[in-house]
Amino acid sequence: MKKILGITFLAALIGGAAAIGGYKIFENNQTGSTISEKQQLYFANNPLKVSSTGEVNFVQAAAAVSPGVVHIKTTYAAPSRGDNNSQMDIFRDFFGGGGRSMPSAPRAASGSGVIISADGYIITNNHVVENAEKVEVVLTDRRKVQATVVGRDPNTDLALIKVNATGLPVVKMGNSDQVQVGEWVLAIGFPLDLQTTVTAGIVSAKARSIGIIGREQQGDQITEEEYQEYQRTGKRPKQAANTSIEAFIQTDAAINPGNSGGALVNANGELIGINSAIASQSGYNQGYGFAIPINLARKVVDDIMKYGSVKRGYIGVSFVPLSADNSKEIKTTEITGLYVNDVVAGGGAAAAGLKAGDVIKKVDGVTIYDSPDLQEKIGRLNPGDKVKLTILRNGELKDYSVTLKGEASVGIVANNTTKGATIEKLGATIAPVTPAQKSKYGLSNGVVVTGITEGKAFDNYGIPKGLIITKVNGISVSSVADVEKALPQTRNNMISISGLDGGGTFNYNFPDK
Repeated sequence: MKKILGITFLAALIGGAAAIGGYKIFENNQTGSTISEKQQLYFANNPLKVSSTGEVNFVQAAAAVSPGVVHIKTTYAAPSRGDNNSQMDIFRDFFGGGGRSMPSAPRAASGSGVIISADGYIITNNHVVENAEKVEVVLTDRRKVQATVVGRDPNTDLALIKVNATGLPVVKMGNSDQVQVGEWVLAIGFPLDLQTTVTAGIVSAKARSIGIIGREQQGDQITEEEYQEYQRTGKRPKQAANTSIEAFIQTDAAINPGNSGGALVNANGELIGINSAIASQSGYNQGYGFAIPINLARKVVDDIMKYGSVKRGYIGVSFVPLSADNSKEIKTTEITGLYVNDVVAGGGAAAAGLKAGDVIKKVDGVTIYDSPDLQEKIGRLNPGDKVKLTILRNGELKDYSVTLKGEASVGIVANNTTKGATIEKLGATIAPVTPAQKSKYGLSNGVVVTGITEGKAFDNYGIPKGLIITKVNGISVSSVADVEKALPQTRNNMISISGLDGGGTFNYNFPDK
């Protein structure tokens, strides 16, 4: 009897210890380090009670999601006279603010955002908050709270902001890969400065590219010297390579100015996209809206939370989508797939054995028809990840395993022999770009990062040597003095640098410490 009691007591002791240990592990992981973990923990304790019976009824989905969609109001400095080239101009029709204010008055605009964690992280569009001096979030309960821009990614038109609040309603992320053409969806946001508005429609297409991010990223700004050269010779100025990622979900749910950054959800109340743009001649809804797939957005958000910027892997090729219209010009009988124009020396594709003239037919076994099919899949991966490309060469299909490489490894390698000067705050040595670099990359200004100090800002945030920085905090720079003058001009206590990397453009944001 004593032996049995002893065994029972021991079992109880072990069970109790295990329970306490398990609770402590659970307790220590309640915050989560990525958005996926935060969402998993939140919805484990707050199950989403929405069911789709197949009937056209979105009452439950609208009720579940609407509290987690917020109104974002932004304020901008008054533009100087003659400033008609703001980066926001292409996107201004998606705000609720309408046209331009008088030059002497600050500008205001509005958009939407989606709460993705109970501790205040909100996802929206880059064009909603870019260059804003003040970002204010109006919650569903009418509270107004100030927001900080955690990070932005112009390549996808996404941004992550944060408010100092807890216990917020959260919109559950779905799986955009499972979205099907023809399924019902809801668009939720704050169009035309109205309160929460829900519209319904269907998914009318996937992996759609409309070129809007590429146009905004490239911009149409040219210098006076470039314009005079164009007038004299007719030769257009060079532009940086387009590194934008467009693989929109297209919907006929009504989307209007102010919906930008809002939620596109399925009938189960799951977030499948972030509304970003409309196709319209008037600037208002004329039938089609476009949303960024949530699977792409999730990678962007997690990178911003972890690194302060987005870490992308690159295949290291330039390509042209094949069609019946260009196959003869390229001298191929293929009308589907991506024709490889060039392979970047030192890139992942070159290391794997790809060659110019190859045709990419599949990525990880999935057939590729157009550039968005490839861009979105690669855009969700990191440097060091492997991807299987099925290549058509000389009439035969063959699989190649490509290890993706970082931006600096596939493009600009600064051949600047000038040592330059060290800027302690950045932990980097910089030097002016050379005339040869200006000519090669079509630049009118810029500085080159010629060295990185270990343990300092650039090193800590993974900003590589070899970048050509053209702007600091939105101000054009051409010298060390320009950089030092621009550094204090932060917004929301975040330093922003942009320029050329990997043959295209980049934007890094990190705290001003």
